[in-house]
Amino acid sequence: MAEENKSWGYRRIQGALANLGHRVGRSTVRRILREHGIDPAPERRKRLPWKTFLRAHWGAIAAADFFTVEIWTRTGLTRYFVFFVMDLATRKIEVAGITAAPNGVWMTQIARNLTDVAIGFLSDHRYLICDRDPLYTREFRETLRAAGVTPVRLAPRSPDLNAYAERFVRSIKEECLDKLIVIGERHLRMAISEYVEHYHAERNHQGLENALIAPASEVGELSGPVLRRERLGGMLNYYHRKAA
Repeated sequence: MAEENKSWGYRRIQGALANLGHRVGRSTVRRILREHGIDPAPERRKRLPWKTFLRAHWGAIAAADFFTVEIWTRTGLTRYFVFFVMDLATRKIEVAGITAAPNGVWMTQIARNLTDVAIGFLSDHRYLICDRDPLYTREFRETLRAAGVTPVRLAPRSPDLNAYAERFVRSIKEECLDKLIVIGERHLRMAISEYVEHYHAERNHQGLENALIAPASEVGELSGPVLRRERLGGMLNYYHRKAA
């Protein structure tokens, strides 16, 4: 109880135990917590667990991250940077930008696009998780704040705190990009676009109880012929029944 409810003091825990039929004294609660190395409520409430923070702001929090792709261009092998944001509650993805030369000006413009009142992906979000990459400049963060989005900067070298975004990077690379020889920026953009559509509407997600993020109307139909939808030459496949 003490670990799950950071603000509960000895008497509050004593009362909760009484609800369960356990009559114990306040001093007994204090002694048991002390024996298990659990601090009193004033100290516990200062430390909000990361999982609790995420759950408390579910639906209003997004995560951001970069990944890189080596592609063949006229000048040889070139590294491209892909910047994306994810709504943590739904796992929906927005690829916010793709470039070979990211800089502060580019990032500030992306922040404006993401927070656009009419079409911005972050227009209904309050927090954006990001790491300490120098590309998240002061101007980038100030643009977010001006639009009502608070950047939450992670501790250094803590990718596990951005696990949902890291999992997307692993998925798109293992299921798509690592299997391609990408030739030119246009090819890269097409491949990423195809994968994101597959990711949203055709890929079952274990973290969402094996459901689709944005299922089509025919999902779950028991009648009609089974069809296969191919993407990227059959690298990505989706099986469904023909809609009535």
